[in-house]
Amino acid sequence: MSDTRDAIWPDLPTAAWRDTCATLHLWTQIVGKIRLSRSPWLNHSWHVTLYVSPRGLTTSPIPDGTRNFEIEFDFIDHILRMSTSDGTRRQFPLAGQSVASLYTLTVAALAELGIEVTIDEMPNELPAPVRFSHDNAHASYDRDAVRRFSQILRSADRVFKQFRTAFLGKASPVHFFWGSFDLAVTRFSGRRAPRHPGGVPHLSDAVACEAYSHEVSSAGFWPGSGAIDYPAFYSYAYPEPPGFRTTKVKPDEAFFHETMGEFILPYDAVRTAADPDQALLEFLQSTYEAAADAAKWDREALECAPGRAGVVREI
Repeated sequence: MSDTRDAIWPDLPTAAWRDTCATLHLWTQIVGKIRLSRSPWLNHSWHVTLYVSPRGLTTSPIPDGTRNFEIEFDFIDHILRMSTSDGTRRQFPLAGQSVASLYTLTVAALAELGIEVTIDEMPNELPAPVRFSHDNAHASYDRDAVRRFSQILRSADRVFKQFRTAFLGKASPVHFFWGSFDLAVTRFSGRRAPRHPGGVPHLSDAVACEAYSHEVSSAGFWPGSGAIDYPAFYSYAYPEPPGFRTTKVKPDEAFFHETMGEFILPYDAVRTAADPDQALLEFLQSTYEAAADAAKWDREALECAPGRAGVVREI
């Protein structure tokens, strides 16, 4: 059982892949900004995200006139692949690339496919940003660490999607935000929220205000850095209702981080649990209930029984 669990929820010490994580974060920003440059705005910036795929992370189809194209990080064969709806394809290896070389190769490969792109080269939500085309400092690629990270994303994506089925109200897809480098799923009460104060580093206040235009309970997975220098699951409410942070949530290893302003469950607490899926579901459900109860959401109208494969939801 332990071997199976370790394969599904592998170990990922932050210190062991810190440089690779920083490089990968910037690579995803390049690809994410290409999607941003071609996609009409969708509420809460849902049009810019990446999605977990069986092989890594993908943009999903991006419009290009009457055709479309897709860019995928393949973390099994360790390549970046660009495919078009007319059957053409380009790809190159991820190992050995700096941020600058990946940017140059990506733009050139798309041009070969007849796709001209122009993006803002400055990274978002990161301190001391450097233009993508000038960044030769970030060039680390640990294949095994990336493989482990990709497997964690697949496992988290599966559990997040199960959690999402128990909500009838507006809910986001399970998607990967390249600015903050996290996999997230968000539930909405349906009510407007107070205007967000902005102030996110190297992110337009207009974007932050639009993202948090309505009340949310949001949860996700983050590989960690700064105040949380280890991989962790998180859950927060915006606006934070009175009493939210003092609510007792599950499992026992979960706690409210005062600096971050959100509940944290260390990834290792899930990875080593007797039933990792159940431990994560308990965290997602109990932190959502803490937010919904404190903010007095209409839970009876918004919730339903969790979905089951092949079984029509009873109404």
